[in-house]
Amino acid sequence: MLSNRKFLILATALAPALWGTTYLTTTIFLPESRPLLAATLRALPAGLLLLAVCRQLPSGAWWWKSWILEILNIGAFFALLFIAAYRLPGGVAAIVGGIQPLIVALLASRLLHERLTTRVVVAGFTGTLGVGLITLQAQARLDAVGVLAALGGTLSMATGIVFSKKWGQPAPPLTTTAWQLITGGLSLLVVMVLFEGLPLEALTPSNIGGYTYLSLVGTAFAYVMWFRGISRLPAATTAFLGLLSPVVAMLLGWAVAGENFTPLQMLGILLVLGSIAFAIIGKKVKPRVQCEVLVQKET
Repeated sequence: MLSNRKFLILATALAPALWGTTYLTTTIFLPESRPLLAATLRALPAGLLLLAVCRQLPSGAWWWKSWILEILNIGAFFALLFIAAYRLPGGVAAIVGGIQPLIVALLASRLLHERLTTRVVVAGFTGTLGVGLITLQAQARLDAVGVLAALGGTLSMATGIVFSKKWGQPAPPLTTTAWQLITGGLSLLVVMVLFEGLPLEALTPSNIGGYTYLSLVGTAFAYVMWFRGISRLPAATTAFLGLLSPVVAMLLGWAVAGENFTPLQMLGILLVLGSIAFAIIGKKVKPRVQCEVLVQKET
């Protein structure tokens, strides 16, 4: 029987695993050259759905904190993610994500006073090497804008993880996720209108299915699991789980899209999985007061 900690880690790992399907979904099901439309339709409907369920708005300082977190975790991250997904193959689009655990570990050591241990540093470099082996062996072009977008998305998400941990959660993950997705979706909507314009073309059933999957499964469900993990696990542990995204992207690219798959890429996958296991072994989750009781006051 799984312990509570192992179950929490597995539940949190679902989020990056689902994010790894974004690249394949984008290339197969979504219309071409509309990354901001994809980001908006991924975030805003998911946020409205979650808000309809939780029916709780932020208060006090959490109005501006939610806005900052949405820029880091949702607005900037989603926009850059889809730019990278449109301009790069799945594996290459995720390559820069390999350095995210090291960035998070460094920021957490400064802002959260988490120890920057030798184990974390070694695991971080091993994970980065593994992601490099997965992606650099792919016979695909390296688009400069796509790579910069992937780097920007990685930095944005890493900073968002640390500040989400630093500020805590004043309400259950379902509620705080709704706040960030709505504000993020509204920000993306404005940017989309300014730079891409309103969608004039008719969406196909395939497009609608792709957007629906990304919004409900890849966003609403995934982010609830992700923010729940951030609130209960060390920041570095959560970041290492994020390395599952390029692994899933590569495996799907090989199994579904027919991308080449070499022994070195298999070695890269094993290194990534090994770095995740090495980083989280022996880490303990500190007890915390369950924040879910906050929403029960008014019942």
